[in-house]
Amino acid sequence: MGKLLKAGLAAGGTVAAARLLRRAFRSEPRYAPWEKPPYRDFPNKVLIAGGGFAGYTVARDLCELTRDREDVGVMVISRENFLTFWPMVPEVIANDIDAQNIAQPLRRSLIRAGASFRRAEVESVDFDRRCVRAGGQEFPYDHLVLALGGQPNFFGIPGVEEHSLTMKGLSDAMRIRNRMIERFEEATLARGDVPDSRLTFVIIGGGATGVETAAQLHSLVHHALAPDYPNINPHRVRIILIEAADEILQELDPALRRVARAKLVERRIEVLTKTAAQEVTGDRVILNNGDVIRSENVIWTAGGRPNAKLRDLDLPLTKLDGVIVDRYLRVQDRENVWALGDCAAIPGRDGKYVPPTAQAATQEGHVLARNILAAIDGAGELEEFEYRPLGQLVELGANFAVNEVMGVKFSGLLAALFWRAVYLTKLKSPQNRLRVVLDWVLHAFYRPATTQIRGLG
Repeated sequence: MGKLLKAGLAAGGTVAAARLLRRAFRSEPRYAPWEKPPYRDFPNKVLIAGGGFAGYTVARDLCELTRDREDVGVMVISRENFLTFWPMVPEVIANDIDAQNIAQPLRRSLIRAGASFRRAEVESVDFDRRCVRAGGQEFPYDHLVLALGGQPNFFGIPGVEEHSLTMKGLSDAMRIRNRMIERFEEATLARGDVPDSRLTFVIIGGGATGVETAAQLHSLVHHALAPDYPNINPHRVRIILIEAADEILQELDPALRRVARAKLVERRIEVLTKTAAQEVTGDRVILNNGDVIRSENVIWTAGGRPNAKLRDLDLPLTKLDGVIVDRYLRVQDRENVWALGDCAAIPGRDGKYVPPTAQAATQEGHVLARNILAAIDGAGELEEFEYRPLGQLVELGANFAVNEVMGVKFSGLLAALFWRAVYLTKLKSPQNRLRVVLDWVLHAFYRPATTQIRGLG
């Protein structure tokens, strides 16, 4: 009885201590939910369409800059109520990280910062009346920020859209993972007598996403699935990475490209460069050199383009549907309308458009928040946006990465640990951060689960 009492007191003490710590580290919201003025009552209403890195950063910065002011209201409209932490999405394929742990809650974070949030899809914009229609309702604005993100670009290649899996979010990563598990289940039922096309996975696109997807598929097969399916030879699974350029990872230093390619080849991942898909069907990929790869599992990571919804909003667009903005992120010929992130064509000093990356979107968000506030106050010059790339981190499994940071190039286990440390600090939610660490710790001692969630395959 005494032991039970002591155990109960210890458990109660732990819970109480945890609650005290939570209260100590909890940042108080600008307004309590019941006392915050309605968004429509603010004299300066900033409406942000899109809740990705770009839109989220603008909202958080504006709330921070106007924390002691009562004249600026911020609202974010997004079709999802979470922010996907894109750099960690490929890890979901091998189940190194639970998908929910990198889906950071938008509503909670924004409300606590002092913004309003509505989960809805933008339907139209009336620039004369200054209102956005979303979810069947109208939302007024004084300043409108377009951060609607992007979507895959299939470049008009026949069959790609119909017969390939994309890699643009958490649900895509889970579909790819489920597809691999489903193929192993089929091979088990057939006692291994399945066509090679069923066990061949072709990743089209040799950028960071494609390389990381290939590496995570290898980890899923050889570290998670192989022990659970002893009657399937894991080496029957072919993973083929196709890149149209001369080398993979064009954004990295040539030495790191070679290191990454060597690591992929060491893992029996086939890398085909100077090779492009000419057509994709249900059971094959036809290449531009006339070769054919028989595969029923094609994953497209070769490119993106701005959100197609932009074409319906009467905006000045480039040939690829990017919103045309100046160096201050103002939309051409649209008063008090701004755009950034993957949906915007932002001119760089080198004459090219700023790349659609997470770090670029975050930098744009910081600058745009200051510019919107300067425009509201009518004080000072607006700030030109200048993209300053900090580097590129590419993980090829839990124990290997190739990194280029501020001109410093390194690879291997140290690079993998650096990758994890950097992206862990960039997770916005402390709760998500802790859960990701726990995922990594657990998987250091236990193999990832190989459960298949039906309905996503």
